[in-house]
Amino acid sequence: MVQIHCSEIVGADCIIIHPNWWGQPPAILKGCVDRVLREKIAYTFAEDDDGSGLPIGLMKAKAPVVFNNSNTPEERENNVFGDPLERIWKDCIFDFCGVTNYRRKMFRTIADSSEEERRNWLDEVKDIICFNFPHIDA
Repeated sequence: MVQIHCSEIVGADCIIIHPNWWGQPPAILKGCVDRVLREKIAYTFAEDDDGSGLPIGLMKAKAPVVFNNSNTPEERENNVFGDPLERIWKDCIFDFCGVTNYRRKMFRTIADSSEEERRNWLDEVKDIICFNFPHIDA
């Protein structure tokens, strides 16, 4: 199964949806990233590089979008934690794998959100998907 995901990820348009779990993606998604976005699939190094140099990204995602939800207020997320999900997806994963046109949207705070807010969030997700993936009928 991992081989199938490895072959699919190389040319995929990415959409990733996950909650903020202690400033990280859930463990099952982290495990998938570790197994699928690996050397010679998502990135490589120059032939004379032992892996300590700069990676050469191999992913061709045209419009990767990450949707997150959280119960941490934005000010606290940014000022206390430094927005770890932004660092993980933008700097540690997508940039490393050669994808620079990344977009992320965080919906918060979930615990005290109203039904109307959640409906508006779903409409916003639909708008973002339609804009970034016009070939998808959302």
